[in-house]
Amino acid sequence: MRLGTVIGRVTLCQTIPALRGARWLLVSPFARGHFQQRTEPPAGLSREPSPVIYDDLGGGLGDTVGFVEGREAAMPFDRDTPVDAINVALVDDVFYSPLP
Repeated sequence: MRLGTVIGRVTLCQTIPALRGARWLLVSPFARGHFQQRTEPPAGLSREPSPVIYDDLGGGLGDTVGFVEGREAAMPFDRDTPVDAINVALVDDVFYSPLP
């Protein structure tokens, strides 16, 4: 699972029937530097690509979310569904204390 912040929503004009009415979020994934800055919430956008994730939990703009990618993202669906990333957690707080 990776963490990131929601930076936008995506609206589709066409979709397959299995995903009709689905919500999609644009997420800026956290990198190690986000945690080392010790700021809340992590400042700035990531330099990594921003994935579009399927959302069934109700994440909104500015929320911190946990998401998984790859084959695991399609596991919650009964039928084969072309989903590459899915929101699996709405995160309240992140505590980072590295070992000295």
